[in-house]
Amino acid sequence: MEIAKNKVVGMDYTLTNNEGTVIDTSKNQGPLFFIFGLGHIIPGLENALTGKKKGDSLKVSIQPKDGYGEREDELVQAVPRAQFDAPEGIEIGMQFEVQTEQGGLVVTVTELTDEHVTVDGNHPLAGEVLNFDVSIVDVREATAEEMAHGHVHGPGGHHH
Repeated sequence: MEIAKNKVVGMDYTLTNNEGTVIDTSKNQGPLFFIFGLGHIIPGLENALTGKKKGDSLKVSIQPKDGYGEREDELVQAVPRAQFDAPEGIEIGMQFEVQTEQGGLVVTVTELTDEHVTVDGNHPLAGEVLNFDVSIVDVREATAEEMAHGHVHGPGGHHH
């Protein structure tokens, strides 16, 4: 069975950046299972997996435009510390969800001064070339319940 829209895909993967640093991997966690075509993975990886079968392996490099996008400087802002509920507890690396005109945006604290907290609304992998080493371990039909819920049930999936 080939990978196509609404098929359940199970894959082992390792994601590295261009320097070879491992960003994410399914090793020691078991394969990642997801319903293909519902936006659970980045577009560039979805395109590369289309038509693959159980047992296939591939290596693919995904440019930022097909991954998490280019970095946008306007998403980095220095905010007065006084605007935070607990300004003394803020640390670099913390993440917050803020409301914007476009909806919710997760921002990461990247810099601290006595007066300001600098937050970055870019995805942490924005602007990065993403190198995936993937092995397809399963391709099957999604059940009606999985399609209704929009995610995989059972091994490697969500449990209610």
